[in-house]
Amino acid sequence: MSPLETALADVERHADAAGWDRPPQLFALVETTQLLDSQPHLAAQLGGSAATYTPVEQEAIPDGPLDEALAQIAWPEGVAGCALVHEVLVLPPSAEAERPVTADPEQYAREHADRREVRLAVAVLTDGSSASAVRLRATAGRAEELLFGTDLAPNLAEALLATLR
Repeated sequence: MSPLETALADVERHADAAGWDRPPQLFALVETTQLLDSQPHLAAQLGGSAATYTPVEQEAIPDGPLDEALAQIAWPEGVAGCALVHEVLVLPPSAEAERPVTADPEQYAREHADRREVRLAVAVLTDGSSASAVRLRATAGRAEELLFGTDLAPNLAEALLATLR
């Protein structure tokens, strides 16, 4: 697992500990060595972590469209990247072809019998690299699992990267 994927897994586990039905959470990713150089008192809290990046949870994202909220974010110097955890509904590929043209996409997804709730986690670094993962919410006969993939949410990765520029 890459250092970015390790940080992303830490962020998602933190979100998972809080349970489901939560608003989006945003994290700054700071190089652990830089963080400890500037704030050595955090060494005990980090427990001698060998992680390359330390996630730092940010204040709640304002209500409203996520893309608009992200467009207002700027990071201070020293932030190496950022990560976002967001719950979404996903549908099987066939569902889009079945959706009536006049149907509201969000309502259609909420009401679709084959919808799955997932917690999407995406992280990016200032160099443009990204990582993403999803955790499927448990349903009858299906356990929760964290799945890593490349390019699971390219538009979200691009929006997060824009916050770092």
